[in-house]
Amino acid sequence: MKLAMKRAMRLAAILAVPGVVMAESSHIYRHAEEPIGTIRQVYDGQLFPDLQVNTFRNIDRLFATRTVKAGSSPLPLPESDRRLQNFRFQSRGSTYDLYDFMALNRVAGLLVIKEGEVVFEQYALGNDEHTRWMSMSVVKSITATLVGVAIQDGYIASVDDPLTRYLPQFAGSAYDGVSVRQLLQMASGVAWNETYTDPVSDRRAMLEAQISQQPGAILELMAGLERAAPPGSRWNYSTGETSVVGALVNAATGESVADYLSRKIWGPFGMESDASWWLDAPGGQEIGGSGLSATLRDYARFGLFMLHNGEIDGESILPPGWVQEATAWPTIGGELVDYGYMWWLLDEGAYAAIGIFGQFIYVHPDDNLVVAMWSAQPKPVGKDAVDEYLFLNALAAALR
Repeated sequence: MKLAMKRAMRLAAILAVPGVVMAESSHIYRHAEEPIGTIRQVYDGQLFPDLQVNTFRNIDRLFATRTVKAGSSPLPLPESDRRLQNFRFQSRGSTYDLYDFMALNRVAGLLVIKEGEVVFEQYALGNDEHTRWMSMSVVKSITATLVGVAIQDGYIASVDDPLTRYLPQFAGSAYDGVSVRQLLQMASGVAWNETYTDPVSDRRAMLEAQISQQPGAILELMAGLERAAPPGSRWNYSTGETSVVGALVNAATGESVADYLSRKIWGPFGMESDASWWLDAPGGQEIGGSGLSATLRDYARFGLFMLHNGEIDGESILPPGWVQEATAWPTIGGELVDYGYMWWLLDEGAYAAIGIFGQFIYVHPDDNLVVAMWSAQPKPVGKDAVDEYLFLNALAAALR
């Protein structure tokens, strides 16, 4: 009785907040009462397995969020008559199969869509098709794609525009003279240390700014960084720069990033569930590089959106050639880089949105293949027991 009353009170409190929409309209989110850890424990890799899983599917409880509203007509994901069969592959000197990969890499959900039809859908660790799971850096690719949408809409003139045309507060900072393209490629030349577990890294300073929940604290941090190289001369992975991209989308469109994503993609393309997105402060700006929480099927639908070159009902909401440009291997500082407009570039023309702990949206255009995957690896990076890229290559081959 006490638990039922507690849930009812929680639901009443949630529904009393303006703008809050339950992601599952027919019933309360079934994971909502699970105990969770803290955000510092997440980045430190100091959560025991059960608590880690609870936290990953309840990240909306860690910070203020904004809803990304789904549409009323979900894009169907029909099941194929063909099913993915078990397959074997080599990784780091050993042989593995599908079951090994899911168990050893702590895969929490895997959805495979071949030629528009589901050939495999499996949930683990207590998840199901209604579970929302953290994206981490997967959302970088989504944020960057919204720049293309804003260009198509005429809010941003060109990727070659200076960033300060849209964000004048960066004039005089290390970002002065950086183009939108260089920002998207993480080739700004601005100094940044991405080490998640280093308490004095720039990434952890950004996390502390996020924890402070003070409006504009992250952008203030970014504006205070030093220049390490001329713009366009060096590639350096920076989560902070995706928050700058989010601020760019917000400034150019005049809409919150979540609302713009909902209006242009999440609703029209047919995502079936509302998502939530971390904010830098209550009512503030979305964290461009992490904090989207959505269902596995909707992550897969975003992969289909990219596979279809950003077309919705026969009309492209991205500029002509954007997907090809965003997923082409750039040369930065004389070196070929496996990173496009915040998409990782893989073998055989495939590309992927990738997040720490093992989150993926994988797109293989030549094979008409999309894979969405959740994982709960014990540390942010370096704890994939089986090589994920070799697994994805083998999966693609198994379906040919």
